[in-house]
Amino acid sequence: MSKLTSDKFLKLIPSLFEINLNSDKSGQTIFTKLEQVIGFDEGFIYFLNPESLQLKYTYKTHANYKINDTFKLTQKLKSSIYTSDSEILLPDAEFIKAVGLSELKKKSYILAKISIKSTVFGAILLAKKEIDYYKESDLDLLNASACILSYVLKDLELSDVFKIQLKALKDGIYEKHEAYKTIKEQNEKILEADKVKNEFLANISHELRTPLNSILGFSDILGANLYGNLNHKQAEYVNDIKISATHLLGMINEVLDMSKIEARAMKIVKSTFWISRAIDEVCNIVSPLADKKHIKITKNMSADFEVFADYQKIQQILYNLVSNAIKFTPENGEVDIMAASNPKSFKLVVHDNGIGIDEKYHGKIFAKFVQLDSAYTKKESSTGLGLTITKELVELHGGKISLISEINNGSTFIVDIPQD
Repeated sequence: MSKLTSDKFLKLIPSLFEINLNSDKSGQTIFTKLEQVIGFDEGFIYFLNPESLQLKYTYKTHANYKINDTFKLTQKLKSSIYTSDSEILLPDAEFIKAVGLSELKKKSYILAKISIKSTVFGAILLAKKEIDYYKESDLDLLNASACILSYVLKDLELSDVFKIQLKALKDGIYEKHEAYKTIKEQNEKILEADKVKNEFLANISHELRTPLNSILGFSDILGANLYGNLNHKQAEYVNDIKISATHLLGMINEVLDMSKIEARAMKIVKSTFWISRAIDEVCNIVSPLADKKHIKITKNMSADFEVFADYQKIQQILYNLVSNAIKFTPENGEVDIMAASNPKSFKLVVHDNGIGIDEKYHGKIFAKFVQLDSAYTKKESSTGLGLTITKELVELHGGKISLISEINNGSTFIVDIPQD
């Protein structure tokens, strides 16, 4: 990467975090920013679903390529997207054929993954008509830009959640009117609650999420050694920053998820997927937390199996239980993840050899804002919402969650979900 191009990119970084896609549904702002450091004739941004790619943003309008078009993922393409690094592509590459871009007749393509904590959820594809146009320096620039855009795009998803929540709150006003004697009085109360909720969500989003995304984005760039290698202590500190920021972001997301559940805006979208994929992605996300405490995570399955459920919700259930086990397990402990199925249901089990949970809490542990009362747990920050959200997500699937635990003898959480 030349010094001139590097300087341009450094000046570009702050503006990438300021991108507002709520008023830019085609993503032109993203492509306009990228044009400042990378040349291209065509640009596309795709989001990954369990079995398909979905076109979310495009640089130009095409009769044949429309926003939200979906493309089936072949097994070969899945392997490439989830396991390969970003790359310079030839016109006959599997990805180009899969998304139907061969007729563009471009000669050079460059692809970068959109990911957070090693979990890929999309891709940025740029195309140029010249042969051998893209170099490794262009790939470095696109990768660095993708690191930042990953958090911007994830933030947009939460903005969409806010809109769903607010709509649910407004719809709820009319459902509740008939239950009260004085409609005017109750309207004022509900509208006031709506105002407070709006202010709360706006404050959380702007005052907390925006700077956190900046912290995570810059720490990813530093950790990737894009601007020079870090020494051992510097790399350790950067990793600590990422872990702390991710933990705080998780706490904020728990509050927002609970708000969604209470507003009845949480929906289930089922698809068929291999359970090992959800488990592996969760293990990748929590590995820095486990490594910091030297906790060993083991996966125990006699055989992989397919399930029909909401992939994102199952992943969140696993993440909540595994991260909770890591949080309340002392250093050098162990966390086991087990999965099994039968024709009628599938079971997920998370076991740890941590501090355990007193029997008096077994009936309360899934209630909102309940936290264990011990000297050890007081050292760990928590919203007290993780297990409440987990229970709600399990019950949205028609399933059950149970607990086996005693003080100083670990905890076992068992999730049983029917196969409809």
